[in-house]
Amino acid sequence: MSENSEPERSPNPIDVHVGLQVRLRRKELKISQEKLAEALGLTFQQVQKYERGSNRISASKLFEIAKALQVPIGWFFEGLSANHGLDDDGGAPFGHSFLTTQEGVDLANLFPNIRKRRVRRRLVDLVRAMVDDDNDVETEALAAI
Repeated sequence: MSENSEPERSPNPIDVHVGLQVRLRRKELKISQEKLAEALGLTFQQVQKYERGSNRISASKLFEIAKALQVPIGWFFEGLSANHGLDDDGGAPFGHSFLTTQEGVDLANLFPNIRKRRVRRRLVDLVRAMVDDDNDVETEALAAI
């Protein structure tokens, strides 16, 4: 029998959302995890855990984070749906999986800086074509089996 008899639990989607908001705002302000941790009297590892949603942020700590990141507390909850941030099928919102990767955060931060709407549209079309091409390859591979 293993020492840890408790099943591994995934983070609450609301904690993940709030943590993601912390990460996005911190990156927007170009503040490192170390600097934010220092301002909050924490270790950077604790900030990492908050940003992943693996550790819940207490109300008092969320107040301090909001102050350090110069946003109102309610900002951390923006974008949550009425069913507590879950999709209709009970999964985490789509944007979370995208924005939990470094590439996703980079794209999300850079995309609005593309001034020409036509260029943004072409970029979206390019990504869509790449995804469609990947899906076609997967479909062909499955058909061959």
